[in-house]
Amino acid sequence: MRTTLTLEPDVAALVQQEAKRTGASFKATVNDLLRKGTLTSHQKSAEEKFEVTPLPMGLMPGLSYDSIPELLDLIEGPFRR
Repeated sequence: MRTTLTLEPDVAALVQQEAKRTGASFKATVNDLLRKGTLTSHQKSAEEKFEVTPLPMGLMPGLSYDSIPELLDLIEGPFRR
């Protein structure tokens, strides 16, 4: 299929660098990069999502969330300010 494609200057420069590195033509390099990009985007969406399962940590005995400044004093010391 023949089509016209307008590339941003930075993208064109990257494709030219890749073509020079591989020794392939500009056209072959564009096709290869588009193919890899398209396949990669499909593979990522098919991958399993990473989930974090939270565990209840509780609160240490003697501590309370009622006074944040008091907790900070315990953690960082009285000279934290």
